[in-house]
Amino acid sequence: MSLRLGDTAPDFTADTTQGRIDFHQWAGDSWVFFFSHPADFTPICTTEMGMTARHAADFAARGVKPLGLSTDSVEEHLKWMSDVNETQNTEVDFPIVADPDLTVARLYDMIAPEQSDTQTVRSVFIIDPNRKIRLTMTYPMNVGRNFDEIIRVIDALQIADEKTVALPANWRPGGKVIIPLSLDDAAARAKFGDFEAPRPYLRMTEI
Repeated sequence: MSLRLGDTAPDFTADTTQGRIDFHQWAGDSWVFFFSHPADFTPICTTEMGMTARHAADFAARGVKPLGLSTDSVEEHLKWMSDVNETQNTEVDFPIVADPDLTVARLYDMIAPEQSDTQTVRSVFIIDPNRKIRLTMTYPMNVGRNFDEIIRVIDALQIADEKTVALPANWRPGGKVIIPLSLDDAAARAKFGDFEAPRPYLRMTEI
């Protein structure tokens, strides 16, 4: 199954390190950062779990729930979390899905046969409160994720929704935004006030 931007994130029921969850019910009105790992007790995954935990306040401030997954059991996850907490000097407090039969991994197309038939690649799904998939990223097994970019793109998606704008390359909070072409100049001025327009199709403003 190939998931595309705008698709409804598939629902599932699974055991996790924090008990059994029904995904859509668990997500509630929050955004979700859903990410997979090749396996427990592996070095890159250990650093990524620690980094997710370190960003707990950043995710919470944005109304985002992290949810991890690998194809190991809950028991293995819990043992591994002790290692993560000790080596990464943090406390993992988000659930990790146990998916030993690959049900969820296949549902979300997290298996890349060229990499492994049984382990997930480093997939990322950013899912909004309407259960829509808003962003996907897939890293190979031997490269860790960039968490600065994950936080940045969540900010971008949320501000784009809130203000009905588009975001330029390397946008950061506080930076100039792009006025969508769906607004003519008069409507753009009514909504945003003065704006810069180095080209008719490139109109920048501050919000």
